[in-house]
Amino acid sequence: MRRTLIALGVGLGLLGSTVVSVPAQAAGSVKVLLASTVPVAQQVAAFWLADDAANLRNATPYAVRTVLQGERLSTPVVPDGPPFQIPPIPLEEERPSSTSGKVFFVGADGQPHWCTGTSMQSKYRNIVATAGHCVRDTQREGATLDKWAFVPGYSEGTTPWGLYVGKLAFVHHDFDVYAGHDRDFAFVNVYGGVVSSSTGVLTNTGKLAENVGGQGIAFNQATTPSADVLGYPAGPHPDGTRPYTGQTLESSTGPTFAVTLPDAPTGRLIGVESPFTGEGAIGSSWLYDYSGDSRTGHLNGITIGVSDTDGDNRYDTGVSPYFDNEVRAVYMSALSMWTGSIAQPAAAVASRPGGTGLSSHP
Repeated sequence: MRRTLIALGVGLGLLGSTVVSVPAQAAGSVKVLLASTVPVAQQVAAFWLADDAANLRNATPYAVRTVLQGERLSTPVVPDGPPFQIPPIPLEEERPSSTSGKVFFVGADGQPHWCTGTSMQSKYRNIVATAGHCVRDTQREGATLDKWAFVPGYSEGTTPWGLYVGKLAFVHHDFDVYAGHDRDFAFVNVYGGVVSSSTGVLTNTGKLAENVGGQGIAFNQATTPSADVLGYPAGPHPDGTRPYTGQTLESSTGPTFAVTLPDAPTGRLIGVESPFTGEGAIGSSWLYDYSGDSRTGHLNGITIGVSDTDGDNRYDTGVSPYFDNEVRAVYMSALSMWTGSIAQPAAAVASRPGGTGLSSHP
């Protein structure tokens, strides 16, 4: 076992983004500490927002474990229990926002990188869903990716709804120990959002899902005739073409099906027909029952890699863990975790689109 165990509530204030993790109450769920104190979180926010958000602008798409040698299966995925759903959080007013965004972090190479992430339904409106290897560093034994933060609605270097620093994350035990593909998912609890003034003072922008909404989630579903994939693909196809820039949110729609990885035997995986390239698209949300009007649906997959299943040198399939009862247990561990704010609420945040200045305390 490659993680160090500590008692809940003991020593947490001394830890920032570390390799220490704590077993959660749910079986199979592991708590991973990110920026566990407000001073550390403020340092993370300053790293990304300083110098006109230079580190956000200079970050490159994460290129670790993006391509999988997947094969489509004709047999269906068999659920391990009855279907279960949690509804999404629609916004109470119409405004241009997006639950999708980029998760930013510093990798093993010491450079800033990004994956895709998604705002989710939760008690304290503070969960981001992404791939497990966009939180846990599979290149370093027992390590966590540093300076983790989420920017919803990211486009061309902007932070329209603020930046949300990760406080802690929940991953599956099998991914924490073995980095298995079938458990490559993470649910991250983030602090309230912040923006930075010209003097570097952080201003609170409020709870994540109150600003941008939150997707629902579904478990033990049959493969669906259609799923909408939302993400920020940026890498090339095997033939060298680059259809995406990674600067704006992209979407695709296709059926889902069971897949297998012959070169990496693992548990149940599903695929979706999608032309997304791997770099940047890791962590993309798969939504079924998606409504273009409300921009909400039910998360039922997260891209952990892409495959060229027909051999034409162009990626045609996204791969995800199957959302079963074990995914549900990890999600439920994150569902009721309170995180709080790292800055004082603003009297008014008029310059932010849709700004409310909502407090981050329950």
